[in-house]
Amino acid sequence: MIKRYRNIFLVAFLLLSGTLSAQNLTSSPFSRFAYGDMNENVPTAYRAMGGIGIGMRSNRAICAAQPASYTACDTLTFMMDIAASVTWSHYHDAIGTRNRANGSLEYLTLQVPLWKKWIAASVGLLPYSSVGYNIGVADSINSDYHYTKLYYGNGNISEIYGGLSFNICNWVALGVNVYYMWGDLDRIRALSFDETGLEPTLQDEVLSVSNVRLRYGAQFFHTWGKHSVVVGGVLENKMKLHSDYYIVETQSEDSIYTWKGLFQTPTLFGLGVSYNWANRLTVAFDFERQYMASALYNGLPGRYSGLRDKNRFALGLEYRHNPLGRKYVDRMMWRAGFSLQDEYLASIGAKKISATIGIGFPLHSVGTMMNTTIEYARRGSSSGLVDHSLRFTLGVAIAENWFFKRKL
Repeated sequence: MIKRYRNIFLVAFLLLSGTLSAQNLTSSPFSRFAYGDMNENVPTAYRAMGGIGIGMRSNRAICAAQPASYTACDTLTFMMDIAASVTWSHYHDAIGTRNRANGSLEYLTLQVPLWKKWIAASVGLLPYSSVGYNIGVADSINSDYHYTKLYYGNGNISEIYGGLSFNICNWVALGVNVYYMWGDLDRIRALSFDETGLEPTLQDEVLSVSNVRLRYGAQFFHTWGKHSVVVGGVLENKMKLHSDYYIVETQSEDSIYTWKGLFQTPTLFGLGVSYNWANRLTVAFDFERQYMASALYNGLPGRYSGLRDKNRFALGLEYRHNPLGRKYVDRMMWRAGFSLQDEYLASIGAKKISATIGIGFPLHSVGTMMNTTIEYARRGSSSGLVDHSLRFTLGVAIAENWFFKRKL
């Protein structure tokens, strides 16, 4: 049994590592700037709850966003979580409307206990950010010169992480994640004319990055009777990215500008709290802030590149009628959530609003779940570009008893 799941994990990890690096995880025009669309990296179960996770402790989910939560796992259980999603997007602005659809593998995570209830570990492969857009605009100058502008971008920054969690007493857990990041972001701007004699212009901007970064987590938890409360926090210091940044400009001939740009991941701070009643009802709230304006982007603080600090608020709930019920519907988990966040591009000036629902379906064992999430999101402003998207995510969280010693 153990060997079989190890082989499954190895094959899935290799496939996903290649897929995350090759595919577009987004098709949003809002990913045109900076690092693109940033990911929260919470499991499917928590995504259905608005993307919470900082204050969650559960033996049914692997939350890479909160390294202190790994010790919540069962001391005899191996866990693996893998997910894929499909997104439909609709954009409209003064030019017209456009529709896009894309699908992708999301993440792969693994979690094991190391020493009783005191130490646990997690490893996995996650997306950090994604770029994917294709916009064409046709116009003219005084009806004499007709031109077409094309904006095209693709690429991802992916990360492999390894994390450790320690229970330093019965009500405090600490944890740390180490991430290795790598990826390429490619953005193209092209201008072409219908009239002969006018040279087309193309500019290709490429950013290649790699580096190691850290995330620290802490959780305080207490249970009395049927009630339990968890309070958690996470912190990341801004870290320098090893980067190659170059621009290729083409008109009559190529001009290549290459330099080692100074780029940083932003300082991140988050707080979360959750309340659980009788292992049936869970209510959770998260707040997270990323300091994009002060992190270096191409050698200058982000504010000089039009970036600002990003705040995110998330509220979620989960309900199951009876964890030990004989009816299957009694053991299903019903989830809903809401989130509100700033766009870190100051020029957009609008917020992203998301509403989520989801269901957790228990499979053959008590701990193994198939989780589904439907997320509707709106971003943009009524006076400019507006993006409506609908994302369906399917995840399978496998929990198997690997460490039970049979008595002869």
